[in-house]
Amino acid sequence: MKACLLLAFLFLYSCFQAPAASHEAAGLSHNFYGKSCPCAEDTVRSITWAHVSKNSALPAKFLRMQFHDCFVRGCDASILLNSTANSKAEKDAAPNLSLSGFDVIDEVKSKLEETCPGVVSCADIIALAARDAVSFQYKKPMWDVLTGRRDGRVSLLSEANANIPSPLSNFSTLLQNFSSKGLGLEDLVVLSGAHTIGVGHCNLFSKRLYNFTGKGDADPSLDPTYAAFLRKQCKGPSDNATVVAMDPLTPLFFDNRYFASVQQHRGLFQSDAALLTDAESQRVVKEMLKGPHKFFAHFAHSIKKMGSVGVLTGNAGEIRKKCYVVNS
Repeated sequence: MKACLLLAFLFLYSCFQAPAASHEAAGLSHNFYGKSCPCAEDTVRSITWAHVSKNSALPAKFLRMQFHDCFVRGCDASILLNSTANSKAEKDAAPNLSLSGFDVIDEVKSKLEETCPGVVSCADIIALAARDAVSFQYKKPMWDVLTGRRDGRVSLLSEANANIPSPLSNFSTLLQNFSSKGLGLEDLVVLSGAHTIGVGHCNLFSKRLYNFTGKGDADPSLDPTYAAFLRKQCKGPSDNATVVAMDPLTPLFFDNRYFASVQQHRGLFQSDAALLTDAESQRVVKEMLKGPHKFFAHFAHSIKKMGSVGVLTGNAGEIRKKCYVVNS
C-alpha cells in the first residue's frame, strides 16, 4: 500500500512539476506531452473509460465528434466552441445538434489544467478521447494517436453545414468531400465503418422508406425485410426523435459487421448504400469483411490520416484554457 501511495505521489508530482511545452514542434508526434505533461494521455483515458463504463453510447459520440471537427477547418477543436452573441458556432449547426460528450471533454480539460496548465490542447483531447472510448471495449489502444495539435479560434455554423458529409449523399459527392480533405476512396469506405456503432435518427433515412423518388415508394436498393423493420421502428417520415442502430448486427461492438450489413443492402443511410454503387468501393467493402483485424488495421491508418487534416501546430492557434471558449 505504501509503495502504491508513493508511486501515485511521484506520478502527480511529475504532472505538476513538468516544464511548460515549447510549442515549437513542426507537426504531430508520438508522446508529444511526454515531458511537458506526462500524465496527459493517462488522464484522458481514465476519465473517458470511467464515463464509457456507464454510457455505452459515448464511443460513437466521440468518433462522430472527431469526424465533424476534422472536416471543418481541420482538427482544431472548433466543434467545441460555443456560439457568441455575434456568431453561431459549429456546435449549433444541424449536423451537430445530436452530438454529446462535451461534458466529458470539459472534465478532462479541467483536470489537465490543474496538473499542466496551458499545455494540452482541446484538439488533442478530442482525438485521444475518441480512440480511448472505442478502445474501452478491448482494454487496449485500437490505434495510435499523434499529438501536438493546437486549438483554433474560429467556429462558424455555416462552415459546418457546408463541409460535413450528409447521410443523404451519393458516392461521387462523398468522394469529392473526402478528397477535399486529402482523404481517398479507401479512407471513405473504411471510415464509414465507424457506423458499426451508434444510432441514426429516423428523419435522416425516412425518405428511403416512404418517398424515395417522390411517388411514395421505398429505395429499391434497400433490403425489403429491413425496410419493413425500419418502418415499424419509425413513427413516420418526419420522426426526428426515434433512433435506430446503424449496425443491426452488433450495434454496441466496434467490429467489421457494418460491412456485412452494407453488402446485404442493410446500410441505414443513403450514404451507406452508396458504397455499393462504385466498383472500387465494393472491392474495399469486401476486403473489410475478411476479418476484424484487417478492418482494425485499415481503420487505424485512415483515422490517423483524418486526425492530421488541417492541424494547427507550432505557434499557430492557441491552447484554450476552457474548451468551449477562446482565450481572452
